[in-house]
Amino acid sequence: MKFEKTMDRQERIMTVMKARHEGIVVLEDIHDPHNAAAVWRNCDAFGFGKVYLIFDQEETFNPKKVGKASSSSANKWLDFEIFHSTKECYEKLKKEGYTIYATVLDKGAKNLQSSIFNLQKTAVVFGNEHRGLSMAAIEGADEKIYIPMKGMVQSLNLSVTAGIVMWEYTRQNPALSKADHPF
Repeated sequence: MKFEKTMDRQERIMTVMKARHEGIVVLEDIHDPHNAAAVWRNCDAFGFGKVYLIFDQEETFNPKKVGKASSSSANKWLDFEIFHSTKECYEKLKKEGYTIYATVLDKGAKNLQSSIFNLQKTAVVFGNEHRGLSMAAIEGADEKIYIPMKGMVQSLNLSVTAGIVMWEYTRQNPALSKADHPF
């Protein structure tokens, strides 16, 4: 019986890993590690296996050591890379052929539903809980996007924003959204 459970778990791990895509989530200067960890849970759910963390103004934290509860242990299934400037992160992304989408409230930003996500090599950047994205992150992006809202408050929690954007990315790419997950 124990052998069968081990084999089932290994099969599930392989299936989940095959469903991952090349999308990268970038978090710039996140203040609260638990907010970041909640985003990691979304990353795992939507097949984003890589998370880039930029620590230019905020204190660096180890993504493997925080957020076990808030990420539901998703951090152990993700690959992380840490950068000490937005410029350094963007240079790597551009060198590797990624299209960079910055989430920002800006007159030049496109409605999320009007944006066309490149199936391969997409990086979506989310900013600090209080300040949002830096000017370097906004100006260095290939496209600016926003989530349309109807209320007076024009902001959402970081993990909610990330979840909505990741869901839309998956929805736009039918190959990523087909239900082949072993439940």
